[in-house]
Amino acid sequence: MRRECQASIVVEAPATEVWDVVSDVTRVGEWSGECRRCEWVGGAAGLAPGARFRGTNRRGMMRWARLNEVDVVEAPHELVWHTVFTGLRRDSTEWRVGLRPTPEGTEVTESFRIVRLSRAMERFFELVQPAHRDRSQDLADDLARLKSVVEAQGGSSETGP
Repeated sequence: MRRECQASIVVEAPATEVWDVVSDVTRVGEWSGECRRCEWVGGAAGLAPGARFRGTNRRGMMRWARLNEVDVVEAPHELVWHTVFTGLRRDSTEWRVGLRPTPEGTEVTESFRIVRLSRAMERFFELVQPAHRDRSQDLADDLARLKSVVEAQGGSSETGP
């Protein structure tokens, strides 16, 4: 099982427009192939380090939810969060979205890194979610959907930060 991977794409929009989409966790379901929706929990109403949100996911017949905590918010350049390690969920993955202005718009890089996962849990995931063995294509597909969402908004034709 790959414990980290990343994918990048150039979106023809300024970083602020891309940031508006990726930083609104309630919109993740619009561009994620697995996460169907997210909602703020514990009184959180927006991005800030320590804010928590719950993601509801589905892949094939499998459905699950995860509690996530925001680690880094550097608008409009970087967003980092991790799935919360709990008594029942004894694994944790760090997710990162980075934005970098380019002459064509904004390069978006999505990555993940498994922070904590036992060998037994890894084998379980390999059996029940074979697609999780290598998430590279999933990340590339997520970014292609994100590109479509942002470019369809077409808020401005300017590029850059």
